[in-house]
Amino acid sequence: MQELRDAGVMLRLIYEAMKRKGVDTGAIFDRLGVDETYVYTDQLRTPHNAQLYFWQVVEEVSGDPDIGLHLGSLLPAYKGQVLEYLFLSSPTFGEGLRRAQSYQRLLSDAAKADFFIEGTEVCMVLETASDEVRRLKHFNECFVQGLITFFRSITDGCFQPVRIEFEHQRDRGQHHVREVLGCDVVFGAEENRLYFPANLLNHASAHAEPELLALHERFASEQVARLEKKDIVGQVERIVAELLDGGEVTLDAVAARLGIKARTLRTRLTEAETSFNQVLADFRYRLARQLLATTDESIDEIVYLTGFSEPSTFYRAFKRWSGNTPIEYRKLASGRDVMVDAL
Repeated sequence: MQELRDAGVMLRLIYEAMKRKGVDTGAIFDRLGVDETYVYTDQLRTPHNAQLYFWQVVEEVSGDPDIGLHLGSLLPAYKGQVLEYLFLSSPTFGEGLRRAQSYQRLLSDAAKADFFIEGTEVCMVLETASDEVRRLKHFNECFVQGLITFFRSITDGCFQPVRIEFEHQRDRGQHHVREVLGCDVVFGAEENRLYFPANLLNHASAHAEPELLALHERFASEQVARLEKKDIVGQVERIVAELLDGGEVTLDAVAARLGIKARTLRTRLTEAETSFNQVLADFRYRLARQLLATTDESIDEIVYLTGFSEPSTFYRAFKRWSGNTPIEYRKLASGRDVMVDAL
């Protein structure tokens, strides 16, 4: 099964909101086990299910039980990305919305939005592939505000929701949520939904330009195609995980499990700007970090679980990857909660 990921821009916007609110971002990222500069990693995409642990840490560090709601109101507008250009160069907001549906993967593999008209209102259904994330209070209340802020920025401030429905329940603070969101809010609904006036679909863009629109659509298509090429990396990692316990993991063995020729797999990995040896090394490194940081497995057992034949080979590889020996890394990790590869 392909691991679903979110574009790094989502994490960057939340990071900027945390700084605006004065949240101790250093403490948060120390708990997550990554440096704060991680959020600016080029072409960053984070596992969608990492949202669960991320928001748990943010709430614990901030001490704010409504942190998702409060950060959402401080999110910068989503700017400088191809989806924004698609909206701006489309003749109307509705046309931009329809075009953007084809390129939602640029934001997330897991989160999707569809919309339909109900009388005088448009209903936008906000879905994610993870049931747990879809019912996560902080994620929902932050994400919907990010969406509203973006829609306002491309409609010259005209966008205003009339009702929001959330799947998650709330035992307290319902009135506060309605105040922050500025509209009627329903909790415990069957789906996460955002309603807004249908006449907004006809809102004309002052930046509409057919030639630019064609250029932006082509660029968006190329970006999606690039992501699709990288899907092979996730498929290879899944098979590597299955094969590690059985002994040596080879290009031929993985290709056979995928039902393709080794030459084809090598070509597809090259198109994804990587190689089989690189994918294998990256996977082993992440697995080793996870086992060292979150389990009491012996080093000898970790050597076996990561597919190395000799402890000395594992030690040399881990030192090359991390700059620390496995024992040094375990001591460093024991002093903090490490999210390892959740981000």
